[in-house]
Amino acid sequence: MSDENKDEKDFVAAPAPNEQVLEKPPRARVDDAVGDVSEESPRQTMERKRDYLEGFLQKKPDEDAAGGPGGKLQQDVVAALKEIYDPEIPVNIYDLGLIYGVEVSDDADIVVTMTLTTPHCPVAETMPGEVELRAASVPGVRDAEVNLVWDPPWGPEKMTDEARLELGML
Repeated sequence: MSDENKDEKDFVAAPAPNEQVLEKPPRARVDDAVGDVSEESPRQTMERKRDYLEGFLQKKPDEDAAGGPGGKLQQDVVAALKEIYDPEIPVNIYDLGLIYGVEVSDDADIVVTMTLTTPHCPVAETMPGEVELRAASVPGVRDAEVNLVWDPPWGPEKMTDEARLELGML
C-alpha cells in the first residue's frame, strides 16, 4: 500500500469532527417513573373521596352587603312596599307591578323606581311620597328616593299571578 491509499482509508474510516456518534437512548419503562405510584385500583381512583368537599361544606356563607341584590335590607324594603295598597284596586303596589326596581347602595341609600297605572291616577301626587316615607322608615335605611317613570308604561301583564287572581283575571 502506498501512503496515499493509507491516508484515504483513515480518512474514510474516521468520522468527521462535527459528526458525533450517539448511542440510542434507553426505552422508558413504567417502573422507572419518578414519583409516588398509587396503589389504588382505577375504580378507587375515580370514586369521589369522602373528604373531597369537607372544607367547602363547613365554610360559613359570607355576610350579605347592605347593597347586594337580594340582601336583607332590600328584602325589608320590598316587604314594606307590599304594605302599600292602591286605593282603587285591592292589591298592593308591588304585586300590581308598579315597582320597577329597588336599589340599595353600600351606604344604605334606597332608590325606588316606580310608575303609576295612568298619569291621571287620583294618587299621582301622593303615592310617590308615601312610597318614599315607607322605604325611609325601614330600620337601617339612611335615605330614600323615588324615581317616577312612565317608560315602559304600566300594563296588566306586569302584575303577579296573585294580583291577577285577586282581580279575577285568571
